[in-house]
Amino acid sequence: MFESVGWGEILIIIVAGLFILGPERLPEAAAWMAKSVRKVREFATGAKTQLREEMGPEFDQLRKPLEDLRGLRNFDPKRVVTQHLFDGDSDPLGLKDANGTNGSNGATNGASSGAAKPNGYPATAAQPEPLKPGERPPVDPDAT
Repeated sequence: MFESVGWGEILIIIVAGLFILGPERLPEAAAWMAKSVRKVREFATGAKTQLREEMGPEFDQLRKPLEDLRGLRNFDPKRVVTQHLFDGDSDPLGLKDANGTNGSNGATNGASSGAAKPNGYPATAAQPEPLKPGERPPVDPDAT
């Protein structure tokens, strides 16, 4: 119920209560609040138990759609679309190689072996090193 309330908010409530109620009435107010929360929990537990006893097995059928709705709290559109379109395949485009590493930055990227790259394009030959400043490109004897 109070999952989103952090220690900072609790501290602010206590300080506000101290200023509003004063140090004399603050312990009484805290005790009253604790009793009230305890009573509400007991009422909720009693109502749930009574409903379960009266409805019997139909109560579980009523709870199933509520549990499904509770599952929507962790709704992730990307995961849902991937699961629907690609049957839950985490790598539908085949961007990872057989070792599970990314083909573009792994040690075995396919460029040195001459095989097809994981993205479906053929592997290209290794590119020569760029020229250093002042260096001339090699001359091809067959070009003349």
